[in-house]
Amino acid sequence: MTGLMQLLQIIGLGLVLLLPLTNPLTSIALLLGLSSNMSKVERNKQSFMASIYVFLIMFIAYYGGQMVMHTFGISIPGLRIAGGLIVALIGFHMLFPQHTDQESPEVVHKTKELRKDNSGNIAFVPLAMPGTAGPGTIAMIISSASSMKNNPLGFENWVLIVGPVVIFLIISVILWVCLRSSGMIMQIIGKSGIEAISRLMGFLLICMGVQFIINGILAIAAAPIVAHA
Repeated sequence: MTGLMQLLQIIGLGLVLLLPLTNPLTSIALLLGLSSNMSKVERNKQSFMASIYVFLIMFIAYYGGQMVMHTFGISIPGLRIAGGLIVALIGFHMLFPQHTDQESPEVVHKTKELRKDNSGNIAFVPLAMPGTAGPGTIAMIISSASSMKNNPLGFENWVLIVGPVVIFLIISVILWVCLRSSGMIMQIIGKSGIEAISRLMGFLLICMGVQFIINGILAIAAAPIVAHA
C-alpha cells in the first residue's frame, strides 16, 4: 500500500472515530441558543475562533496527552476504561435524552445556564470545550495516540506524523463550516432532524464506549501473562 493510500486510510479512520464524538450538529444548536444577542459578524468570529480552539485542543491532547498521563500515573487500560465510560455515558444521554421541550437535548441545560452569563465570548467555552472537544473526544484521542505509537497497521512514519494533523484540521474546518451555516442548516434539517441524527450518533458512541471498556479490561487481563512470558 502506498503512502498516499495509507494517509487516506488513517484520515478516514480518524474521522469515523472522532466525528460522532465532536458532533458538530450539537455545536450548531448551542451556538444558536447562545448568540441571539450577537450580530452576524460577531457570530462568524466566534465560529472561527471555536474551530481554532478545537484544533489546538485535539493537537495538544494527541501529542501531549501521554506525558500528562505519565505525570499523574494513569495507565493506558485505565484511560481506555474511563474514556469508554465517558463516551458511553455521552452516547446514552444522546440516545435517550431527558427533556420536555423542543430544544436539542445535549444543549438544553447548558443553554439555560450560560444564557444568564453571556459575556459575548463563547468560542472556547462552551463551543470548543466541552461542546465539541469534550472529555470523550480527548480520551479517544489520547487512547488512539497510545495505540498508534506501536504502529499496529504498519503505516509509514510520515503518515503517522501528518495524518493526525490533517484529521484535526478537517474536523475543525467541518465545525467552522457548520457553525457559519448554522441558520441555514437548522432551517433545512429542523430540530427533529438534528435530534434524530444526534440519537444515531449516540448509539454509535455507546458501541464505541463499550468497545473501549472491553479493550481496557482485556489489556489488564493480558498484563500478567505478558509479565510472566
